Formats: sequence, structure tokens, C-alpha cells
Amino acid sequence: MFLTALTIYVMQRLRVPLPDLVNNYVNDLLYLPLVLGAIEFIIRRLKNDNSFKLPITVVVFLASFYSFYFEYYLPTIDPRYTADWIDVVLYFLGGFAFFFIEKIDIRVVSE
Repeated sequence: MFLTALTIYVMQRLRVPLPDLVNNYVNDLLYLPLVLGAIEFIIRRLKNDNSFKLPITVVVFLASFYSFYFEYYLPTIDPRYTADWIDVVLYFLGGFAFFFIEKIDIRVVSE
């Protein structure tokens, strides 16, 4: 997931033409799972608890915060940013996908 987001970012910086769907939306979908995964990794290490999982309230809070900041606030102060309600949907989809995938008990799946 990280490599996909990084590849898209590098290609955008190099001005490599990408399909509109990839250029405009894939990183928005991947952003929250990457951030939440990093946060969860750090907390697991700090608490020495590999079973720690972020609560849904953290997912909803971060999706709401990023939606407000990137889709409402920044477009009002910087013309480089544009508000896009699809990005808001993608932040929440990515966050909820992360939350529900993390809820799957790998031991149950592998049996």
C-alpha cells in the first residue's frame, strides 16, 4: 500500500501522465489506512502490546479532521487546493476499510 502511494506521488512529481482516477483519488483512499497503520504500529511498540487496535472513534475523528482540513479549510486559504466531496468519501472508506480489516482475527482466517 505504501509503495503504491509512493509510486503515484513520485510519478506526479515527475509529471508522468496518470489516469484521472489514479491521479485524483487513489492516494486519498490510501492515506488514512497508511496514517492509521503508522499510528497503530507506534502505539503497539510503545505499549509493547501487539494486540492493540485503534478504536473506531479514532478512525472517525481522523477522517473528519482530514476532511475538514483538506477539503474545507485549505481550499479557503490556498488556491492550490480544491474542495472535493469525493475525497471526503474516500477518507472515510479508507478509514473504515482499515478498521474492519484490522478486526479480522488472522488465527480464525487461517484455520
